[in-house]
Amino acid sequence: MKKEKKDLLIIGGGVLGAFHAYHALQAGLKVVLLEKDTAPKSASVRNFGQIVPSGMNQKWQVYGRKSLEVYATLQAQADLGIVTAGSVYLASNQAELQLLEELALINQANGYYSQLLTPKACLDRYPCIQPWYCKGGLFFPQELSVNPRTFIHRLLTLLLENPNFSYLPKTLVKSIDSGGTGCKVFDSDGNLYEADRVILCSGTEFEYLYPGLFCQASLELVKLQMVRIRPQLNTRIQGNILTGLTIRRYESFAECPSFEKIKSAEDKESFWKKWGIHLLFKQEADGSILLGDSHEYADWAKGETPDEFLHEEVTRFFIDAGATILQLDHWQIENQWIGTYSQCKKQDIFQHTVDGKVHIVTGIGGKGMTGSAGFAFDHLSKIYGNDSDGRL
Repeated sequence: MKKEKKDLLIIGGGVLGAFHAYHALQAGLKVVLLEKDTAPKSASVRNFGQIVPSGMNQKWQVYGRKSLEVYATLQAQADLGIVTAGSVYLASNQAELQLLEELALINQANGYYSQLLTPKACLDRYPCIQPWYCKGGLFFPQELSVNPRTFIHRLLTLLLENPNFSYLPKTLVKSIDSGGTGCKVFDSDGNLYEADRVILCSGTEFEYLYPGLFCQASLELVKLQMVRIRPQLNTRIQGNILTGLTIRRYESFAECPSFEKIKSAEDKESFWKKWGIHLLFKQEADGSILLGDSHEYADWAKGETPDEFLHEEVTRFFIDAGATILQLDHWQIENQWIGTYSQCKKQDIFQHTVDGKVHIVTGIGGKGMTGSAGFAFDHLSKIYGNDSDGRL
């Protein structure tokens, strides 16, 4: 069955695809979004829901800061569960505190507001912090958090209020013909969709739609393990808490003058380095607390995939290390899970255009929740230029 021709067809209903749809609709385009599953169920719902431009390098911080504006606009239109409670990075020793001080200077030069906190100021704002852990903090009041299990679904529901938007879940794309004028997209049921352009935001479809390009893309799969602690009766955490291990991992700190020296002094045999662990905390509205995460890698282009097992020793590290940082009512595990995302081994994101009309963009890695909204705006602006009533 042939469908009405659209301006833009997007493949992949996660945050990257959904934010491309959002900006395209703002520009007055007619958009159809195809999602292979009943609902998005991969990285867009299996993450912490922390919107933290503070953790990104200077290029991606620009996208992240644009994302903050987009999230604020969306929350003003409908309750998507977006909370502005800020982010704090906690230093556990002098080396980590030095990185916080250096990043504060970088932020000042970039015009991105942050505030250095004394140990007392950290404890005043976050009374649940273990006093002996915290040597100081760096606070970003403008940063956000969302519930990752609900946000993408609420966003898609909001987009459906626009008459120019069509969302088709359970629609698996089988082929794309971009050889003529416009693009013809066929799904597994034989339906035909026509559009002037296609944006392919899903690594899964990329793998079988363009296998030759996929093998050249140097993509890897990253497996993360996370834990949810049962709701707390008394403990309340504002916003996002990021710790000393995060300071040692996030890209923004890699731009600090002392980063390489501090990294070179780390114990290369430590458990947390072996499993790529850094500790994050975020409390949901029901009082439960998200805790994690770890990182395991597999070369996707070579056919490798991470195992699907939860590793008990990693979970135990989360709990034991977490208890040295925060005082909670309890540490009873409600559930634990893994999430998987794709990222590029040699660049920050994979982009390639086929026949001038099919724009492949994938491998955004762990930057999706924070960076997608800003990146999608920039990406569409480059694709369309002034062709969209000048609104991009």
